[in-house]
Amino acid sequence: MIDNINLNAIEKLLNNRKIINSKLLSDSFNINCYKIETSDNNKLIVKFYKERNNKFNAISAEIKNLKFFEKFKINNFPKIKAFNDDYLIMTYIDNDNEKPSKINTDLLSAIIFLHSQENKSYGFGFDTQIGGLKHYNNYEINWISFFRDKRLNYIYELINQTNPMDSQINKKMDSLLNKLDNFIPNNPKPRLVHGDLWEGNILFDNKKFVGFIDPGSFYGHNEMEIAYLRWFNPVFLDNDFLSKYENYIKIDKNYLEYETVYQIYYCLLNVYLWDRSYVLNTKQLLNKLKI
Repeated sequence: MIDNINLNAIEKLLNNRKIINSKLLSDSFNINCYKIETSDNNKLIVKFYKERNNKFNAISAEIKNLKFFEKFKINNFPKIKAFNDDYLIMTYIDNDNEKPSKINTDLLSAIIFLHSQENKSYGFGFDTQIGGLKHYNNYEINWISFFRDKRLNYIYELINQTNPMDSQINKKMDSLLNKLDNFIPNNPKPRLVHGDLWEGNILFDNKKFVGFIDPGSFYGHNEMEIAYLRWFNPVFLDNDFLSKYENYIKIDKNYLEYETVYQIYYCLLNVYLWDRSYVLNTKQLLNKLKI
């Protein structure tokens, strides 16, 4: 149950509607996420920090991200109901986590619609977050420099500042960063991505896709998002996913040769945010590359 101080603040933000029930869904990255029910039978989600700090406010970043989606009529995400500097209250998307055994047409359409939103450069109008971690989104016209400096090397340096990986991995990472232009396309079309599209952020109800949560969006290379999905290999991602996707958006003919590079970035994110066991996965992915 939400403590009284936060409960009173949330009810005030809800125009004094009473919260009759609350359930903690997660408390990762210093952020509490509760499902709440109000006296007028509404189900909502509320997020707030367990302990506020003066660093980057990931909740504010999510508010901006969701507002962007609403402004440009990009559906399939929670809708904001109320917010201030301390709290985000949004709609609850009913789900039972029962996943289909193959790619859902509605899910494929939602991913395609997201990736169909194009831009002239890479980045976003504001910084976003993944797992509470700030992701810098200053616009750039070169994809390799954006991905190297604001994604791959950014998370690599954060790991080295806190708990470095072994020298063999670091040697290969340094080589990859120096030779990145030998692996990934220089200037793919900048497309809108979710930013953290893994199965935990894709909701299903009775095996039907019902929505996305926890975005960390920017305009980038859509294929990095495909690589992330394929790395975790969820049960609903069948063998025909790439061909079905390519019916709408063309995939680079060399994609399978550089897919691993994008997976390394997401693997490093998991090393830093979640679990050091992903260091072994990072090593395995690096060993796939000729560096």
